[in-house]
Amino acid sequence: MAVTIAKSQGTVIAVATGLLAVIAIGAYNEAGMRQAVAVLIGGVAGRSLYHASFGFTAAWRRIVTEKRGAGLRAQFVLILLTSVVSFPLIAWGSQLGWPTGGFVFPFGVAAAIGAFMFGLGMQLGGGCGSGTLFTAGGGSTRMMITLAAFVLGSVLATAHLHLWGRLPKLPAISLIRELGPHGAFLLTACVLGVLAIVTIRIERGAHSDLATSRATESFLTGPWSPMLGAVMLAAVGIATFVVVGRPWGITSAFALWGGKFFHAIGVPVDTWPYWTWQRGALENSVLRDTTSVMDFGVILGAMVAAALAGRFAPVWRLSRRDLWTAIAGGLLMGYGARLAYGCNIGAYLGGLVSGSLHGWLWLLFGFLGSLLGTRLRLKLGMG
Repeated sequence: MAVTIAKSQGTVIAVATGLLAVIAIGAYNEAGMRQAVAVLIGGVAGRSLYHASFGFTAAWRRIVTEKRGAGLRAQFVLILLTSVVSFPLIAWGSQLGWPTGGFVFPFGVAAAIGAFMFGLGMQLGGGCGSGTLFTAGGGSTRMMITLAAFVLGSVLATAHLHLWGRLPKLPAISLIRELGPHGAFLLTACVLGVLAIVTIRIERGAHSDLATSRATESFLTGPWSPMLGAVMLAAVGIATFVVVGRPWGITSAFALWGGKFFHAIGVPVDTWPYWTWQRGALENSVLRDTTSVMDFGVILGAMVAAALAGRFAPVWRLSRRDLWTAIAGGLLMGYGARLAYGCNIGAYLGGLVSGSLHGWLWLLFGFLGSLLGTRLRLKLGMG
């Protein structure tokens, strides 16, 4: 079936694809083939996120406001599909000549506050870490403001992170180490299965039946079904483990971008404890940072997807409410993500597919913050 693309959208595709190629070549020159492949993995992630409208924010909100749980169940499928490969890789990758590490962190008071802040912020800002990137890339001017505030909040948090780190915390606990990859996967599947059943009961209790999921209309131009989105994003997560050697992450790059900007204008961020052990990152090309190049890929991949769908059309007029909630949401997400080891991708998804207890605790406190954010959205007339 032939696809007709308007000239203006074709120009967007050409520019975005060209920029993606330039960044991939630059990443290759800076850090080798794996870095270049990471750019392309990010591009696939952006296209998948956009075509499937795969957002964590809306899914968490819909189970509360509409009693619909399809978005949450798609997230659970994404986690399980990734974990079925990541758990064995983490456990046995080194023995197979493919060393792979997970995100396993201690979770304490600071992380709980950070996850709560993030959950609140993503409802006000209108997107999570991945959601902010793909909607900004898709042409949302409001989300570009959210992204800028996200970056600012991230770098501000690095000024205080050493103080937050003094608060009590639980030790890092790896389910893979404690139970083995099979036991960890079984436990993860059981918990997610129970949560899926809960969402089904909530949905059927409110509507008598489950909503019919959106079908995939076109693999090239979209839209995609939520389950196709879950499968494609699982492929992104697995590819990241294989190529990069760790889970997919997003928000550490935001702190780096903000740190580089502050450093360039004379703010002595290199004296802050957070940056003393990574001064090289402030001085080196941003293309050496794997998370950054993947984020660039997400933005440009989403831009291509939006243009393929004929929907890349930025709107430059924003209401005062949209402006201030975007700023507030971005600041809360940026600051919270640094306290809580990342966002919905790095901390929640990355933690769970690493078999880490902190991922489950992030989910709990992040969802509580999201509940408050949802209530605030309703009060502000944001829906």
